[in-house]
Amino acid sequence: MDIGRQQYDWICKARGRMFGFLEGIPLNKLQQKVPYFGHETIIATQFHVADSYQFWFGEMVRRNPGAYQSATTDEVQRADLQSVRDRFSKVDELVKWFLAEYDGKWFEEITLEVPWQNEVLVVTPLYLLTHVQTHEFHHKGQILIMAKYLGYTPPADDSLGGL
Repeated sequence: MDIGRQQYDWICKARGRMFGFLEGIPLNKLQQKVPYFGHETIIATQFHVADSYQFWFGEMVRRNPGAYQSATTDEVQRADLQSVRDRFSKVDELVKWFLAEYDGKWFEEITLEVPWQNEVLVVTPLYLLTHVQTHEFHHKGQILIMAKYLGYTPPADDSLGGL
């Protein structure tokens, strides 16, 4: 197994442990707004992470505009943890495609026209993979802090056995 697939497998396991923790939190708390966080709720933050994978790998790299729509506000507000898991199942398929497509081509340049930027972005597959993965873990930290704020203390969170 190559490094990219192995790393993503570890990320999926860490994500699964976090879902396990979140399953112990009532849905109304997962949907409760927490002040000072940009995506406001745990569920909304999870959707944002999944949508980011879909945007970068589906919209931008696969150049498949419209195939991966961001969740609507209504969809997020009606969502439960299973909805989030379902969203990440789609992400997993997209990441599998990305890893296969760029296997052995980690340093080749990809030119992207990002809608909110005035200039073309030139990146490598390794850079994009690193970006979405670090983005996920940035928000994982926020989610754990949100849960703690809501009264649910996460288990120990180290990279070798925690969440």
